Amino acid sequence: MTKIEPLGAVRERVLGTLRQEIIAGRLRPGDRLVERELAERFGVSRVPVREAIRALVAEGFVHFETPRRTVVRPLSPTDVEELFELREALEVYAAGLAATRATPEALAELRRLLANAADATAAGDAEAITDINTRFHDGLLALAGNTLLISVMEPVAGRLQWLTRRNEEWPQLLTEHQELYDAIASGDPDRARAHALRHVQANHRSTVRQLFGAPAETPPA
Repeated sequence: MTKIEPLGAVRERVLGTLRQEIIAGRLRPGDRLVERELAERFGVSRVPVREAIRALVAEGFVHFETPRRTVVRPLSPTDVEELFELREALEVYAAGLAATRATPEALAELRRLLANAADATAAGDAEAITDINTRFHDGLLALAGNTLLISVMEPVAGRLQWLTRRNEEWPQLLTEHQELYDAIASGDPDRARAHALRHVQANHRSTVRQLFGAPAETPPA
């Protein structure tokens, strides 16, 4: 007897696949999402596809150019600026908390992720680097031990991952993560916040260069 997949599970499967394809760049800004074609591709009805597309609109990945035409959104300079402003405010705060609350077990997990990131960087594996870097920042937020902070970041986590994927200065990114880890592991919250701020600002500049070919302004120290 064939097991019927619940509608909610189908929606999440379609949503997760499309979101990851946008983040990885397989679906690019301007690419159209057509319900009928996606339903055929996934072997599902158009209902979960429609719901997945609406979720992607809410997450900021796609938009309706017209009522009948849905495309992957381009990231505007304003989008990037606003996302990095939020990231700077929250991740710097989280790094300070993490420095005072990190356990040896949690730090060991971050070291493991950094070792994996080094391997992926050496191999030039973009998707692995993006995935590991996302898990590194998720781990940093978890170390902060503030569930409200995590819930605030959750609605924009996908778009932040999308931005991370645009930054291809991978060796520099690895170095910054290693330095940030050392600062957190030191237990010094001021040092951790300072490194987190430098990391976010450097990532901001790199992302703007990759997307728009121009440097982002760095706020005065």
